[in-house]
Amino acid sequence: MNIKAVVWDVDDTLFDYTTADRTGMRAHLAAEELRRYGSVEEALDRWRELTSLHWRRYAAGEGDWEATRRDRVRDFHGRPLTDAEADAWFERYIVHYERAWALFPDVLPVLDALASTHRHAVLSNSSLPVQERKLRALGVWDRFETVLCAEQLGVHKPAAEAFHAACESLDLPPGEVAYVGDHPEIDGQGAAEAGLLSVWIDRGGLYATVDPPVGPHRIATLAELPAILGSDTRFGAPSTFG
Repeated sequence: MNIKAVVWDVDDTLFDYTTADRTGMRAHLAAEELRRYGSVEEALDRWRELTSLHWRRYAAGEGDWEATRRDRVRDFHGRPLTDAEADAWFERYIVHYERAWALFPDVLPVLDALASTHRHAVLSNSSLPVQERKLRALGVWDRFETVLCAEQLGVHKPAAEAFHAACESLDLPPGEVAYVGDHPEIDGQGAAEAGLLSVWIDRGGLYATVDPPVGPHRIATLAELPAILGSDTRFGAPSTFG
């Protein structure tokens, strides 16, 4: 298999979303003095639970980006809020969240190592304005030929159509494209079933105890990626997961 391009997920793959979200929300809760929860950890866990819940609603087409975000804020508060109130609360959170933005430390080394051997693109289940702002702020926007997002495509991962749209944007067949993402089913299994070389980056987070689906390669660090791609570089090592 001659892999010519790598398509990347963003959140919790390139960008350390989980740390930024928890750090930002911790600071936001302190500033807002929200007393509904017994502890900060309880509030953080509830916020993460609601984020996953409303993300699934958005991906299933049960509401647009803004509507599901407002519902997440209302559920977190446990009381009715106007659209303006929910938006204002979320915007105050965003200030703290963006201060904590960072790439994972293995991202720039692997992008540098693969810069001359592979083309690069992004496929995200988010929206283009959100991911463009993030990738520009993190200094990697220009690393990618194209950035495709579900809101603009009208289809979400793990649908094969989403992965095929990324391949078409590169004018390459799926068999010549690798996909790297952090979710074992949405990214790993979805890309494998769409015919791409699928790589699941398992950083020991939410999905560390999940039984790996059939299809994707499983790696613990992006340093392992060049060896899987067969890249002519000494950067990386054989996967410890197999």
